[in-house]
Amino acid sequence: MENNPIISLCMIVKDEEERIETCLKSASSIADEVIIVDTGSTDQTIKLCQQFENVKILHYDWDQHFANARNFGIDHARGEWILWLDADEELDVPSWETVKEQLAQQEEATVIQLPVFNYVGERLPIQPEQVFIYYQPRLFRNSKGYQFLKRIHETLKLPTDANITYLPSKIHHYGYITEIEKKKKKETRNIELLQIDIDKMAEDPWVAYHLASEYYRRQEYTQAFQYINLSIYYFLQKLIKPPSILYRLKYAILIETKSLDGAWPSIEKAIDLYPDYVDLHFFKGYILFEKERYKEALEAFGRCLELGDDHKEHLIWQGTGSYRAMEYKGKCLKKIDQGLYDKGGKI
Repeated sequence: MENNPIISLCMIVKDEEERIETCLKSASSIADEVIIVDTGSTDQTIKLCQQFENVKILHYDWDQHFANARNFGIDHARGEWILWLDADEELDVPSWETVKEQLAQQEEATVIQLPVFNYVGERLPIQPEQVFIYYQPRLFRNSKGYQFLKRIHETLKLPTDANITYLPSKIHHYGYITEIEKKKKKETRNIELLQIDIDKMAEDPWVAYHLASEYYRRQEYTQAFQYINLSIYYFLQKLIKPPSILYRLKYAILIETKSLDGAWPSIEKAIDLYPDYVDLHFFKGYILFEKERYKEALEAFGRCLELGDDHKEHLIWQGTGSYRAMEYKGKCLKKIDQGLYDKGGKI
């Protein structure tokens, strides 16, 4: 095992002049080489990339397939470890200071899951509390021949014998900020690419999930709800338990559309499947609060506080296991102290 493992940063870019410098600067002390796969930039992206050391620019004829482009880049990487990022991301530099030392100690690990902080909101600068945290396999050994799959929302294919571990080094992702999405026209592009594979939903239920997610962000909730139910159905048809993120999106849609009767009590079934998913418990508490069942809502928010915010298996809305739950717990107690009628029973 090398004491100073070589890391290759691999990226796909196109017209990223607004964000690329920030991204590369954040990784400059970590990445020993940078593989830039350019799919047709017409702005200053390439020129800005060339300012950095150890950068290799590769030109790729865009074939409407992100996994193909991603694999093209990693095929040219020489590092022991591959780190993959997008231009609308950056490393949280302080939390990466000891990464190489930690990698040198990972004799058995082949894949490293890292926390990605996905910020939302209308525009920059970010609101630190407006963030979803999701662990993803962002570092992996180059020697194992791992490859990406899927046209869009590409996924690293991991064999059953992959040795996965976790590190706390953070990645900040700004691509879901509304002003950035609109400039890049990401929603339109994503839906167009997903529509290419729409006939494969039964084979790959993630296509339906990602369509649901795109329509949800566009606030087109009818389409979003149709696709999320299709995704759940196709997972069940394949005898696979639908991933927790699907249920989170389903109940987020029901809450956004104020379909509380559709959300309760069916959310209990989702919680039975994922009893440790704090966001589902938070949704349960919110639904019960809105239905004026304050005692039951209080119990749900108390469960959120017991579970806390630190969960590596699920997409977490920051604060559902801490200050957001505490805020709603206070609201419940206030309603109970006021002696208001509780529809779950007389207080």
